[in-house]
Amino acid sequence: MGAQEYDVIVIGAGAVGENVADRTAQAGLSTVIVEAELVGGECSYWACMPSKALLRPASALRAARAVDGAAAAVTGDLDVAGVFGRRDAIVHGWDDGSQVRWLEKTGIDLVRGHARFTGPKAIAVSTDTGVTLLRARHAVAVCTGSAALLPDIPGLAGIEPWTSRDATSAKSAPASLAVLGGGVVGTELATAYAGFGTKVTVIARSGLLRGLEPFAGEMVDASLRALGVTVRAGVEVSEAHRTEKNAVLALSDGGRVVAEQVLVATGRVPRTMDLALEAISQPPGEWLEVDDTLRVAGTDWLYAVGDVNHRALFTHQGKYQARAAGDAIAARARGSRVDDRPWGAHVATADHDAVPQVVFTEPEIASVGFTADSAQKAGRRVRVLDYDLAWLAGATTHADRYEGRARAIVDEDRGTLIGATFAGPDVAELLHAATVAIVGEVPIDRLWHAVPPYPTVSEVWLRWLEEYGRPAA
Repeated sequence: MGAQEYDVIVIGAGAVGENVADRTAQAGLSTVIVEAELVGGECSYWACMPSKALLRPASALRAARAVDGAAAAVTGDLDVAGVFGRRDAIVHGWDDGSQVRWLEKTGIDLVRGHARFTGPKAIAVSTDTGVTLLRARHAVAVCTGSAALLPDIPGLAGIEPWTSRDATSAKSAPASLAVLGGGVVGTELATAYAGFGTKVTVIARSGLLRGLEPFAGEMVDASLRALGVTVRAGVEVSEAHRTEKNAVLALSDGGRVVAEQVLVATGRVPRTMDLALEAISQPPGEWLEVDDTLRVAGTDWLYAVGDVNHRALFTHQGKYQARAAGDAIAARARGSRVDDRPWGAHVATADHDAVPQVVFTEPEIASVGFTADSAQKAGRRVRVLDYDLAWLAGATTHADRYEGRARAIVDEDRGTLIGATFAGPDVAELLHAATVAIVGEVPIDRLWHAVPPYPTVSEVWLRWLEEYGRPAA
């Protein structure tokens, strides 16, 4: 039997693959998507959605207890079983039926199975009933994402540690949990499980939230400790083994951590090992290097979109890339010129200097663009504006004891904002305004006329401008 031909083949039906396929299908290109697991992928079932579902109830409870009047109404403890039940509802019981129906409605074909390249534009999919052969007329988009990195620590694999997938899909909370890694995944899940009453220990060789402004990691460190979490910074695990009831982790400083379960959150690796990339002269197990249209270097038909290209490992950036890639594929299929201007429809230029991210810890951390350190390393001449969010009228109405900070990075040569970081309750909702200002290159002088409402925490914009209007120290 010959191969089924489509204009576009998309490998991976997560949020990124769905968006590539949607864009090409809407452009009139016949499109098939190949998925070995669930349509909707990592974000829908094992990452973004279930992790935030696990975090929110305890966060809401703590927020109520922080406001006099509301605190008196909180008479019970967190219903942990209810939290897990709500998580199950949000992930639809790990049933992708609704997203499969969306594919059908959109006119995108689905082949369930594992895809491997057999040559340029040619794919063999191992399915439950055999092998299905597919061939693309115009493009193949690899959207297979990334997986948790298991560090090479003696004995670690033998104790069968959790990855983030296991932590977000667990049916109950362990009595104790050791978290390896102080990044976004490690700090978020440490926050979630501490809220369940689990005795949590975080082991973070390089401290917490490295790469963000230093105050972000410092505030999250203090918050975790206040929740009862033990934070072991500056040490690493040298060996692991399991006893009858617990895992035992030997540390580089001679100490040890004993926990019922261990969560590894030390990084990500690309899911490219078993795609038979060698059949198309690409190295298996490596990140795929792409240009701003998400086309793989040295090819005219292969695209790599989302985590797999290692540009910006966030769902929202992957979906942004997917829109650009889908439009570029469609334009090239029509023989049209690809719009490669800095803000053109077919390029993912925001991946370079305008990537927003939120860490849903307590406090929330929201950032976009440069930090003070990264701006200096990039050779930018900048001015740093810091403000204590607790001084705002909006903060005093939010909680009886509000703690938060905000930092803006202004490019002095261009007179525009190039970075912003917020730390505090619900600051995620402040982030998009900063993203728009950075991406739109709005002059600082113009921002005086974007008046923030009173009393809200958004008044930090006015305070930044007032500080910028004073001579630099």
